[in-house]
Amino acid sequence: MVHINTNEILALLQEQLASFKTKAELEETGTVVQSGDGVVRIYGLFSVQAGELLVFDNGCKGLALNLEEQLLGAVVLGDANTIKEGDMVSRTRRVVSIQVGEGLLGRVINTLGEPIDGNGPIAGPCFALPLERNAPGVIYREPVNTPLQTGLKTIDAMVPIGRGQRELIIGDRQSGKTTIAIDTIINQRRLFEKGEPVYCIYVAIGQKASSIANVVDTLTRYGAMPYTIIVAASSAAAASMQSFAPFAGAAIGEFFRDTGRNALVIYDDLSKQAVAYRELSLLLRRPPGREGFPGDVFYLHARLLERAARIISNDAMASSMNDCPQSLQGKIKGGGSLTALPIVETQMGDVSAYIPTNVISITDGQIFLETNLFNAGIRPAINVGISVSRIGGAAQMKAIKKIAATLKLDQAQFAELEAFSKFSSDLEATTKRAIERGRKNQELLNQGLHAPMPVEEQIALLYIAMGGYLDAVPLDQVKLFEKQFLDILRIQHPTLLTSIAGGQWDNQLIKMLITVAKNILVKYT
Repeated sequence: MVHINTNEILALLQEQLASFKTKAELEETGTVVQSGDGVVRIYGLFSVQAGELLVFDNGCKGLALNLEEQLLGAVVLGDANTIKEGDMVSRTRRVVSIQVGEGLLGRVINTLGEPIDGNGPIAGPCFALPLERNAPGVIYREPVNTPLQTGLKTIDAMVPIGRGQRELIIGDRQSGKTTIAIDTIINQRRLFEKGEPVYCIYVAIGQKASSIANVVDTLTRYGAMPYTIIVAASSAAAASMQSFAPFAGAAIGEFFRDTGRNALVIYDDLSKQAVAYRELSLLLRRPPGREGFPGDVFYLHARLLERAARIISNDAMASSMNDCPQSLQGKIKGGGSLTALPIVETQMGDVSAYIPTNVISITDGQIFLETNLFNAGIRPAINVGISVSRIGGAAQMKAIKKIAATLKLDQAQFAELEAFSKFSSDLEATTKRAIERGRKNQELLNQGLHAPMPVEEQIALLYIAMGGYLDAVPLDQVKLFEKQFLDILRIQHPTLLTSIAGGQWDNQLIKMLITVAKNILVKYT
C-alpha cells in the first residue's frame, strides 16, 4: 500500500498557485524586413522609444535610432551577420546601459561592458548606468580649481589641465597624441599609491587590436592598470560599437564622479567615432551635411563632452542631479570630478576641418601637436603658440603659476625669432640671447617616453631655468645639468621637494635651490 503525504502535495500546490499569473502580459514584437551592414529596418514596435534596447531572436542586441511612421531603423550591437529578414524583435522597455562598478578596474571591456581580456567575468557588485545621460546642470557644478598633473613639463607649466576640464589633444597621425594620454595615466600612479587615486578610463576607438594590446602592455609595465579601465572598440568592431564606445567610457567615469571620487576619461579618438557615426547615419538614410556627416554630429560630441564636470559636494542636491539607478542612490556623495581628454586627428595640420572645429568650440582649450616639431626631436611636439587652456591656469599650483607666468609667451616668441633668424645672419645681441635661452628652455622641456615628472621637481627645475641660471650651460649639456640637479635634490634634499609638493614656496626654499644649482654650475664657468 502506497502512503501519500497530503501535506507535501498541498505545499507543492500552494507554491505553484502562488507563482501563477492571472493577468495577461502583452509582449510587443516586430519583424525584421531589411538587414544589412549592421543596420536593420523593423516593422512593428510602434510604441518603442528612441534609444531603447531591442533583443533579436538569436539573443543579439540592437538600439532603436530612427522612429519612422511605418518602419523602425535600428543598429545591431554586435555581429549583424546572424540577423536576417523575417527574424522577430522584442522590446526591453529600457535604454541601452552598461554595468559599472569597482570590478571593472584593471579590465579590458567592450562597449556593452563585457570583458574581452580573457580574465573571467567582472567581479563584485555592478550598477546599470545608461550610456546616454543628461550632463550636470550649472547649479550642480563647481569651479575648476584643482590641478590634474600630467607629469609633462610643457603641459603642466604652459597648458595646464584642471580636474573637471575638457582639454582637446589635436594633431596629425604619429605626432604623439596617444603618448600624452598614456603618460598622463602613468603619472596618476603616485596619487594611487598615496590613496588619493584618479581613476582613468581609456576609450580606444577604431584602433588596431595590436595597438590596444600595446597600450595595455605599457600600462601594466608601469603599474597603472590597478586604477585604469580600458574600453576597446577596435577597427574590427561594428560601427555601432565604435560609435557608442565613448558614451560607455563617460558612464563609467560618471560612476566614480558621482560617488565622490576623481576620474579621467580619454577618448582616442573622436575622429574615428565621428566616421563610424556617419556610416550609421548614412545607412539609416539620414540626410548628409558637410563632409557627409549628419546634422547632429555637433550635438553628438557636445552632449558627450558636457558630461565632464566637477560637481558640488552637497549630498541632497548631488543625489537628485542625475538619473541614477535606485541601487546607486545611496552611494551618491557628490564632490567628485570627471576630466575629459578627447583626441582628434587632423589631416596635414588642417584644424579648420569639420570635426576639429566642432570639438575645439566645445572644449576648454586644446593642445596642438605638430609633425614638424616631432620630426625635429621635440617631445612632446606641442606648438605652444596656438595651444591654450582656458581655465587650467586657475587650477595651477601658485608656485608653478608664478614661475612659468612668462614661459609660454617667451617660447612662442622664440619660435618666431628662430624662424626669422634663418633669413638673416646678422642679429642683435638681445635677439641672439633670446634665441639661445629659448633653445635651452626647449631642451629642458623635452621629455623621454613614459617618463612623467612630479610637479615639485618641475617647479625646482623651471625656477632655475627662468632665473637665467642656465645661460652658462652649453646647449648639449642642459640634459646632463637637469639629471645632476634633480639627483642631488632627491638624494640630499628630499624634504625640500616634499615641502614644494605641499604648496610651500618661500625665500628659504628658493635660496636652497639656487645654492644647489650654483654648486653644479661651477663646472661650466
